[in-house]
Amino acid sequence: MLWALMCVALIGIYLMQVGEVWTTQVRRTCEDELLRRGGAIEQYVKAEKNGEFPKTFDDLLHDPRASFTRRFLRDAYTDPMTGGDWEIVRGQSGELYGVYSKSTEQPLKKDGFPDLYASFALQTSYSEWKFTYYPERSMKRR
Repeated sequence: MLWALMCVALIGIYLMQVGEVWTTQVRRTCEDELLRRGGAIEQYVKAEKNGEFPKTFDDLLHDPRASFTRRFLRDAYTDPMTGGDWEIVRGQSGELYGVYSKSTEQPLKKDGFPDLYASFALQTSYSEWKFTYYPERSMKRR
């Protein structure tokens, strides 16, 4: 009888460890997806044409600025860390400059970011990983 209780206890400890590893793996996958989705949205915003930035999140699926069908995203991606909507970074006139996650969890990934996102290594939460592109404010002579 004691032997059976010991086996059940060991199996419980083993399953606890498997669950912890599985949770970490799922979170790492979500981080990779956050970088991929956020980067795709940022690329769309960077493709601004004549200073015309997207106005709504729906513009990510069909670019109204182009005379032909141009898509940067095939689907209206959700925030992979929360499963909900993104927080949107807007300009003064309501232009969409980028997105970021609502998650306040601490990131697992601390290095190995692409050069474009090297500053993410210093951030303490996913909500600080901002995928934005701000227009250049140059002083052009007339």
